[in-house]
Amino acid sequence: MLNSSIYPAFSKALLVFVLGFFFVNTLYAQQTPVRPNTAPKTNTPPPLLLREISGIVKDTTDLGVPGTTVKLISPKDTLVTSTNPDGIFVFKNVKSATYTLSITSLGYKPIVAKFKQNDAVPRIVMDPIVLKSQANTLNEVVVNGTPSITYKTDTVEYKASDYIVRENATVDELLKKMEGMEVGSDGTLVHQGNNVTKAKINGKTYLGGDVATAIQNLPAEIVEKVQIVDDYGDQAARTGIKDGDPEKILNIVTRADKSVGNTGNASAGVGNNKRYEGSVFGTRINGNETIGVSGRLNNTVNGVANSGNNGGGTNGGGNGGGGNAGGGGGNRGGNGGGNTGGGNSSSGGSGGTTNTGNTSFSYRDKLSPKVEFNTNYRYTFNNVNSLNSSASQIFSSRGSTFSTNNSTSQNNSKNHNFGFELEANLDSNNYIKFSPNITYSSAINGGQSNVIQRGYINQDQSGANTSSNTRPNVDATLFYQHIFKKPRRNLSVQLSMSRNKQDAEQERNSNIISYESSNADIVSKDSLIHRLVERDNLTRTYRGSLTYVEPLSVKSQFEFNGQVNYNGYDNTALTSNINAGGVHQVIDSLSNIYDYSFTQARIALNYRYGVDRDSKTRFSLGVTAVPAVLSGTKVSLGTSTHRTSFNLIPIARFQYLWSRQHSMQINYSGNATEPTFDQIQPVRDVSNPQNPVVGNPNLRVTFNHSINASYNNYIANSKLNYSFNMNATFVDDAVIRNTVDVKGADSIWKSETHFLNTGGVYRINGNYSISKQLNDRKYNLSFSGNVANNHTVSMSNFNKNTTSTWIMNERAGARINPNEWLEVNPFVAYSITKSSNSLPTFRDSRTNTLSLNIDGRFIMWGSLILGYSASKSFVSGINANITNNPLVINSYIQKELWKRRATITVQAFDLLNQNNFVNRTIADDGSYTDTKTNALSRYFMVRASIRLQKWTGAKGRNGRPIMRRGDGSFN
Repeated sequence: MLNSSIYPAFSKALLVFVLGFFFVNTLYAQQTPVRPNTAPKTNTPPPLLLREISGIVKDTTDLGVPGTTVKLISPKDTLVTSTNPDGIFVFKNVKSATYTLSITSLGYKPIVAKFKQNDAVPRIVMDPIVLKSQANTLNEVVVNGTPSITYKTDTVEYKASDYIVRENATVDELLKKMEGMEVGSDGTLVHQGNNVTKAKINGKTYLGGDVATAIQNLPAEIVEKVQIVDDYGDQAARTGIKDGDPEKILNIVTRADKSVGNTGNASAGVGNNKRYEGSVFGTRINGNETIGVSGRLNNTVNGVANSGNNGGGTNGGGNGGGGNAGGGGGNRGGNGGGNTGGGNSSSGGSGGTTNTGNTSFSYRDKLSPKVEFNTNYRYTFNNVNSLNSSASQIFSSRGSTFSTNNSTSQNNSKNHNFGFELEANLDSNNYIKFSPNITYSSAINGGQSNVIQRGYINQDQSGANTSSNTRPNVDATLFYQHIFKKPRRNLSVQLSMSRNKQDAEQERNSNIISYESSNADIVSKDSLIHRLVERDNLTRTYRGSLTYVEPLSVKSQFEFNGQVNYNGYDNTALTSNINAGGVHQVIDSLSNIYDYSFTQARIALNYRYGVDRDSKTRFSLGVTAVPAVLSGTKVSLGTSTHRTSFNLIPIARFQYLWSRQHSMQINYSGNATEPTFDQIQPVRDVSNPQNPVVGNPNLRVTFNHSINASYNNYIANSKLNYSFNMNATFVDDAVIRNTVDVKGADSIWKSETHFLNTGGVYRINGNYSISKQLNDRKYNLSFSGNVANNHTVSMSNFNKNTTSTWIMNERAGARINPNEWLEVNPFVAYSITKSSNSLPTFRDSRTNTLSLNIDGRFIMWGSLILGYSASKSFVSGINANITNNPLVINSYIQKELWKRRATITVQAFDLLNQNNFVNRTIADDGSYTDTKTNALSRYFMVRASIRLQKWTGAKGRNGRPIMRRGDGSFN
């Protein structure tokens, strides 16, 4: 239910939106022109019919010609536009059905032709216009067709036909050949160093957006283009006004001649030590209609990437690495953040086994020519049995504490997610979209741990924890846009809400033994703790946003965005002692009940230049005003808080386009962050008796200055692609912890946390990617890397420590595919993680890792494949009692049947049984944790799979050509 304090405001806002919506539509209906043949027979001339005229410009190879200048001239009109990346042009509000088109494009013969259309038709779709090449236009070599890579605003687009893959290949095999792409054998996708988190087909979410399911199952032959999109949400996509951080999206655009068809895949595998896996997949695509189902079940080893659906896979993944850094346990709470370095391998994981499964369903279609819906359902479960061992060194100005932690855990979770999208183009000027989403998750966890601390703090902890929680979540978004008669003038409104509730119980049964600080053999206190912690958290979020765009000229426009965000939190944490008879007794001092809300408004005024297609220079300048209110009550302690703040944040974006393949951009953004409610409570919170927390009511608002820059260039004739990215964040008044060692009345040392503001905190990161294709893409050389510097500040017993952490990762490799039967992919990687501290009592740290890797396959007799992967790592700077330099070898042999429609595969993982690894995590105060895992990773699998598919082309209405949008969706 809505909070009573905001319900009237929310109701009024919703009422105003609904009344405004019907008023706009009523007004628009009153202004809709009457067709001449239905006009009343009076002496008053009939209203003028305004029509839409569209068409497509192609070359003689039937490819659309992007960037073509199209000029429409009539006695009543003079209009100019450019074709989009698919060669499509659209003129709106054309007064005359008789007109002349002038069409010009570099490298093609110009066309000037007169057309006479049906004067009573409001929407005219012209026949394709074919341009012929202009002989002797240029002396240099001209690349036929469109370049392989195109950089657009927030989108990198790859032309699929330029990358050759084997018959019946899947999309992940196609992506592996594209510059800047890294594909793991478990289906993960990284583009130019950034994780891709969601998958779409023709602009719409597919099977819940799961990337692995989409790329490992969809056939490569249906792909026309692959787009990597910086997605800022629906409102930004339709208005161009961006707010917040983008999400990396993979959008697969299907070929027009392969946009109708069916495909079905199935696979099953069994192995030793109770290993098994199985999957099914089916999809139906017919233009805008898409149906997809998938299911997967497997039992495998933690720290070993699954085998994927291609029998072994290449170029990515690998076995082992990572691990779950346990933080060393003990008395000290973490200082936040943490930088990961070192380690022997690249993948995440921990010892133990995982039994996981998922199923998903997706259906998209049109209810009518104007109404479209898209629904997705996904269910997943994970049963994880983890084995972890970690060693930590925790720094303090009074001394260091060494800690070891050995633990086992069983974590079982389930998740249901249902999403729905309903879109309606009410007419050519009004659009509405409604998107509800329901999620329900539950988890049952249990584990045992043993923590030993020696040094400044001498203490042993052992015990067992069990917990359970449920989390239902409901959210919905309503978006409306009205486009006025004046080109580019538009108004949009977005309303959203969410309700997230979590109920959790945790039973703690532990034994804490404390020793004298001067003699670790003398016990000072031995205590048994058996407690139940019950948490009930409810979060409500409401957001309203209004955006208005007013064009000032052909190249510029004024933008206004106003929004209000409300977050309400109701939190209850009750801690009870459980006595020997099982009776629960609530401990008031260890319980915490508090309610608070954070309300923030954002009012942004912005001037944008370069909104037309032809502008090489594009920039935005503006300012955002951000008033905010934080208020709440801590019921358990009888305190209340009410704080207000106001910030002005500049808006600055700049982009320069030398061409569609050569661009650079730089953006500045600012973000103000209020301290959390707990951080400003001026009372001692002892709900965790080992780490009491004392808030600071004088904390100031933290302000983040962020600068992001990128440079991209693709030289088509040389097949050379390189990109550079940089982002930097400078933090004013960062909220940091001051950890103070105190000895309680029970003679046990505790770490008491205080908060304060400080400057000098910043994060800088840069990465690059260079790829060179040789001999018609049979050979590819790639170089990539990143350098990051995190400059953090912490306090220990009122002594300030500055930690500077440098992380460098470099990788060089080659993809060698001279013919269909040989593929070799060697690469070398080197990483350095180095941290230094200003306090001499804090020890500096440095780890180096050199990795030599190779994978590939041999294809014999056209259908027998021998695949392999090997990785040798050399690690220094981490002391651990396991092999620091493992050699991990995997291999498979695969027999293809029925023209690659079916396969039988025998796989072997970690032949030498050396898949162990160490992972180091460095905290903001320079403390570090080394997590080591020895996964039982040597095992064998036998797999069988089958793929069936059939595809044909989509047809336009009444024999006319197919009209598509830039994201691949069909008009």
